[in-house]
Amino acid sequence: MKAAYFKEHGGSDKILYGDYRDPAPGAGEALVRVKACALNHVDMLLLDGRFPPPEGLPHVNGCEVTGTVEALGADVKGLARGQRVIVFPGFSCGSCEFCLRGERTVCLRYGYLGAHKDGGYAELVKAPAANLLPLADSISFETGAAVPLAMLTSWHALVAQAQLKPGQTVLVQAAGSGVGSAAIQIARLIGARVMTTVGSDDKLEFARGLGAEHVVNYRTQDFVEEAKKWTAKRGVDVVVEHIGGETFERSSYALTRLGTLVSIGSHDTHWGRLDLRHVYSKNLRIVGTNLGSIVELRTVLEYVASGRLVPVIDRAFALKDARAAVQHVLDRRNKGKVLLVP
Repeated sequence: MKAAYFKEHGGSDKILYGDYRDPAPGAGEALVRVKACALNHVDMLLLDGRFPPPEGLPHVNGCEVTGTVEALGADVKGLARGQRVIVFPGFSCGSCEFCLRGERTVCLRYGYLGAHKDGGYAELVKAPAANLLPLADSISFETGAAVPLAMLTSWHALVAQAQLKPGQTVLVQAAGSGVGSAAIQIARLIGARVMTTVGSDDKLEFARGLGAEHVVNYRTQDFVEEAKKWTAKRGVDVVVEHIGGETFERSSYALTRLGTLVSIGSHDTHWGRLDLRHVYSKNLRIVGTNLGSIVELRTVLEYVASGRLVPVIDRAFALKDARAAVQHVLDRRNKGKVLLVP
C-alpha cells in the first residue's frame, strides 16, 4: 500500500510517501480502507521525537480514521466488507484493575491508533474490530474523521471531568485547534458561556462564529485580565487547557473559587507549574483527561448526525501531500482540523 511515514525524527521534511508494508488483520481485527484521516498534535510529538513511537521506526501517524471495511480477521462478527465505519482510536487490555473499573483510558497497557500502532496516514489500516463503529450515511468521511479524538476528548473533558453546567463560564484555549473548536461548540451545547483565545486576529471572527462570546488574541492581550473583565472580576468556572508551560499556570489564575482546570494535552511543553497557595485557598480542581469512552463517541456521533455539533475542517490534503499538511499545522495556519485523503 501507499503511506506517508517517517524513518527518523525531525520536522515535516522527514515524512516520506511511498510503498509501505501491507497490514494483515489477525483474529478479532479488521482492515479498513482509509477514506479520511485527521491530523493531531500527537502526530507532531511522534514525528519530532518528544513521544517516540513505542514500536519504533518506521512509523505511520494518524489517530482519527474513517473508511470502509476491507477485510475481516477470524472470529469477527457484526461487520461486513464495504461497510462505512469510524475507528475509535483507543486500545485497552480489558482485564487490568482500571479496565475492570470502567476506566479504560487509564489502562495499564493503553495505546492509540497512530501512536502505539501504525495509523491512518495510509491507504489501509488495521484495528480491533471492537473499535469500529458504523458511520451514518449522513456523516461524510471527512466530517467523521474530525470526531474520534479531538471532539471526543473535548466532550469527555467538559461533560465527565468538569461536569459543566448551563450558565457557567468557560475559557477554552486555542480556538483554532481541533479540540478548541470542538470544546467551544460543546460548551455552548450545554448552555455555558464561552471565552476563548486565538493566536492571530484573522481567527477572531472564526472563534465568534463557533459561539464564543469573548475572543482574546493571546499575543497582544492578557487572557487572565480579559477573563476577569469578562466575568466582572469573578473568574471563570472552567478552563480547557492543552498548551502547557506558562499557559497552564496562568490558566489557573483565570479560575474563580471552586473552579476546574481540565488539562487535555501539552502542545507547547510537557511541563507546567502551579502556585499551590492559589490552588488550595480557592479550592480549585486540577484534573487531567485522556480521550473518552466508545459509548461517549456514539453519543457525540448522534449530535454530529443531527447537526447540533459540527466538526470544523480547515482543509484536506491528498495523502501524497502529507508533508505539506503537517507543515500547515506546525505553522499554526489551520482553523479547525486538517485532513489527509488517500
